[in-house]
This record gives sequence, structure tokens and C-alpha cells, in this order.
Amino acid sequence: MDKRELRRIIGEKKRALSAREIEARSAILADRLLETAAYRQARSLYAYLAFNQEVRTAPIIERAWADGKRVAVPKVVGGEMRFIWLEDFRGFVESVFGILEPASDGPVADDAAALVLMPGLAFDRQGRRVGYGGGYYDRFLAAEPSHPTVALCYGFQMLDAIETEAHDVRVDIVLSDQISDQPLFL
Repeated sequence: MDKRELRRIIGEKKRALSAREIEARSAILADRLLETAAYRQARSLYAYLAFNQEVRTAPIIERAWADGKRVAVPKVVGGEMRFIWLEDFRGFVESVFGILEPASDGPVADDAAALVLMPGLAFDRQGRRVGYGGGYYDRFLAAEPSHPTVALCYGFQMLDAIETEAHDVRVDIVLSDQISDQPLFL
């Protein structure tokens, strides 16, 4: 199946989720993330701000702050994604994609070992990922490859195998909300 068809099918499944389902599944995934060594060892978290039916990250961000971690979220500036340190949930603007991002262009996050939460539409057990098509995370991680990465996904987003291209960066850990799935460490 090509990426366009995969994006369509997974998008339909995500749109079928109720707000209650999204919140419940997100809570399961937050708990799973917090149990990982990757989260416990990280001094900083580079998180995305949930858009549409994505796994909710606000509770994870709040917990990271409570755990004494620094948090940054992405902002696209001139076609390049960078992470901006976040002190609270104020001062956001809507990007051209409709995604919230910091109104400020700085301060730019500078922790080369920060744990990066990876959004995406589909994942497989080898850590391959199909994103939304912009390539922002692939380019960011190609430039800063030392970051550990984690993807949080709904069970229907986990596939047996995904075809990717040479520039597609794999995810280190994929966590699903399905009981039978265990963290994947590559």
C-alpha cells in the first residue's frame, strides 16, 4: 500500500475516534511512556502539541514539568522545524497547517540528548514510520541524530511492516495503547 492510501485509511480510523476514546487511549499511552527508561533518564522532552485526533500530549508535558524536566515544542520557521523551550501553555499561534506553535521564535532548545516524541500516522515493529508528509522530523533528526525517539500510537496505527524511503528516520521506541503490545527497543 502506498503512503497516500495508508494516510487516507489511518486518517479515517482516527477521525472515527470519539473525544472520550482519545482521552482514555492517551492516558494509557502517557502511563506507558512514563514507565520507560528513556523518559526517566531524559533531562528534557521535545514534545509535539496534539492536533486533531493525535495522542494528547498536554498531560505528558505537565508531568515532565512536575518531574523537573525542560520541555520544548516544535515551530516551523522558514521551512525548518526547530524546538522552542516552553515554560507554560500560553503564547501560542496557529501555524499555516492549523497546528499550535509558540508565538516566539526562541529560546531555541539546545539539549542534544532530549527525548523526542514523534507524531505519525502509522508505525511498525521495526520502528519505521509514516508521518504527515512534510518530512520535518526526518530532517530535524538527520541533523541531530543523537536524540532518542518515542512514538505513541493507537493500536490500529501499528502495522506489520511499512515501506519507507532512505531519508525516513526510524523511531527507537514505539508504544501502542493495545494491551498485548510491548515497547519496542531498537
